[in-house]
Amino acid sequence: MRILACLCALLAFLPAMAQSVREKSKVWVADNGDGTYKNPVIYADYSDPDVIRVNDDYYLVSSSFDAVPGLPILHSKDLVNWRIIAHALLRQPPHDHFSTTQHGNGVWAPAIRYHQQQFYIYYPDPDFGIYVITAKQVTGPWSEPQLVVAGKGFIDPCPLWDDNGNVYLAHAFAGSRAGVKSMIVVKQLDATGTHAIDEGVLVFDGHPQHPTLEGPKFYKRNGYYYIFAPAGGVSTGWQLVLRSRHVYGPYESKIVMDQGHSPVNGPHQGAWVQTQKEEDWFLHFQDEEAYGRVVHLQPMTWVNNWPVIGADPDKDGKGEPVMRYNKPDVGKTYPVVTPQESDECNGSTLGLQWQWQANPAAGWAFPSPALGCLRLLAVPLPDSARNLWDAPNVLLQKFPAATFTATAKCSFVPHLEGDCVSMLVMGADYAGIRLEKRAGGLYLTRFTCKQADRGNAEVIEPIAPITVTDIFFRITVEKNAQCRFSYSTDGQTFHDAGGTFAAVPGRWIGAKIGLHCSRTARTNDAGWTDIDWFRVE
Repeated sequence: MRILACLCALLAFLPAMAQSVREKSKVWVADNGDGTYKNPVIYADYSDPDVIRVNDDYYLVSSSFDAVPGLPILHSKDLVNWRIIAHALLRQPPHDHFSTTQHGNGVWAPAIRYHQQQFYIYYPDPDFGIYVITAKQVTGPWSEPQLVVAGKGFIDPCPLWDDNGNVYLAHAFAGSRAGVKSMIVVKQLDATGTHAIDEGVLVFDGHPQHPTLEGPKFYKRNGYYYIFAPAGGVSTGWQLVLRSRHVYGPYESKIVMDQGHSPVNGPHQGAWVQTQKEEDWFLHFQDEEAYGRVVHLQPMTWVNNWPVIGADPDKDGKGEPVMRYNKPDVGKTYPVVTPQESDECNGSTLGLQWQWQANPAAGWAFPSPALGCLRLLAVPLPDSARNLWDAPNVLLQKFPAATFTATAKCSFVPHLEGDCVSMLVMGADYAGIRLEKRAGGLYLTRFTCKQADRGNAEVIEPIAPITVTDIFFRITVEKNAQCRFSYSTDGQTFHDAGGTFAAVPGRWIGAKIGLHCSRTARTNDAGWTDIDWFRVE
C-alpha cells in the first residue's frame, strides 16, 4: 500500500513537473538561481509597465496598442519571475474601428490599482480618451471599458485614492493629438473613480528642463504626494519624481535615475512597488529598438523623502541602473518561471503569448485539443490591404530574447489556388517564408517588404517547388536582430531560404514573430493550416 501511495503521488506530480519545465524559457531566464537576478527581468516588449502588490502577489500590466487581446496581465511572486496570466481587454473599443489594423493607436500606458477588493485598470486611447475597466479577480472577467474622460490627446492616466476619500487622476498629453505635451494635469474623479468631475489642474510644466514629460504614476507617502514621471524621450531620457504636500502643488522636482555609466539607455517609465518586507523596488523599460521596450527591475531607497532608483555610488541622490543584483526579499523562495513562448497547440484556448493585429473575427483560428493543433483558416486580405501590415489576421508574439530560434510544424491543407501559409518577422519592415498553392502545384517563396508601413509591395523570391504539405518553418534571430529563415520537410535537415533580414520595430513596439494563413479566392469554403507546435529555443 505504501508503494502504491508513492506511485500515485509521483503520477500526480508528473503533470505539474512537466508544466514547470514548459514554463521556463530556453532563451532568457532572469533568475540566476543563486539569490541574484539579471536585467532585464523580462526580455520582451512589455512597454510602459505598471505594477502593484496585492498580499503576496505582484501584477504587471503594459501598453498593447492595437494588439488583441490587449492589456496583458503578468503575475509574479518575487518581481523577478513573471508569467502571463490573462488579458484584460479581449476586444478593443470602438469595435468596428479596431477591426482593421491601427498600428501605434489603441492602448497606451495603463495603470493598475487595487481598491476596496476590486481591481482597476485605467488606460488611454489617444484618439478617444481615458477608459477604466474593473474586475473582482485579476484574471477577470473584466468590465466593458467605460470612458472616464473623452477627448483626443489625454494619455498615461494614473489614479490616487486619497486619505480623505477624494479620488484623483494624473495624466499627460500626446502632442500628436492634443497639440501640446510635456505637462502633467490632475483631475478629480467621482467617488466611483469612473468619471472626471472637473477639467483638471496643471500641476507641473516640463517644458523648461524636462521635455516630453509623460507617463505619470501617482502615489502618497509620509504626507507627500508623489508623481513619478519619465522625461527626455523614450531612448534618451531620465526618471523624474515630483513631490508636494498638496495634491495640486506646487511640486518640487528631482531626477532620481538616469543612464549614468550603465549600458541602459533612457531608463524610465515604470512603477514603484514595496515588498512584504518593506523593500522598495522600481520596474521600468528600456528601448532596445527591434526587441522593443524590455523590462528592468531596480532597487530603490528613500533619502530625505526622495526616492533613489538603482545604484548611487557617488551618493548624489541620482541613481543609475543595475544589471545584476540580489533578488527582492519577499519572505520565501519561489520557482523559476518565465513568460510563455513555445506552444504545443494542444489546449482549448489560444496561448496567452499570442495576439492579433486587430480585433479578431469569428473563424480566423480554432484551437483543437481533439486534433492536437491550432487550426488557422485561410482568410482573404481586406480589399484595402497593400501588404501584411494591413492584414488583421496575423498571429504574433513578442521577441523573447536577444538571440533565439523559433520553429513551427505546419500541415498545410489548401483549398484553391492562392491559399498560403507564412511564418514571418513583422515590423515596419517585414520578411518571412511562405508555402503557397499555385496553378502548377505547391511552391516555397521568401518574401520581404521594406517600409511596409508606407504601403510598399512585397518582393517575392522563389525558393523551390515542393510536393509535401507537412512542413517545418524556422526563424533564427541572431545578435542585433539579424534574422535568417529556413525550412525542412522532415524536421531534421533545414534548408536556408535566402539572405539575412534585419528586423526593425513596428510603431511604438518591437518586432514580432508569427504566422499568417490567407487566400485570394472569395468562396464559401476555405483551406487551412494546422499548427502542430511552435517552439522557441
